[in-house]
Amino acid sequence: MPQGDKSAYTDKQKRKAKHIEEAYEDKGVSQDEAESRAWATVNKDDGGGKKSGSGRGAETGHPAARATQ
Repeated sequence: MPQGDKSAYTDKQKRKAKHIEEAYEDKGVSQDEAESRAWATVNKDDGGGKKSGSGRGAETGHPAARATQ
């Protein structure tokens, strides 16, 4: 799979990245930078693309999207 190929991600992960990207763009971040940040966030939250086997869908313990206080 070449770099940048998003076929290994679930539909939910793709939707999540799109929403994060739109939020960054609303804040004035360029489209390329917003996309890059969005996918980095999805990767941090979910550990990358689709996973198979035991523990699939389990909490990762480091949700980047959680609001800090």
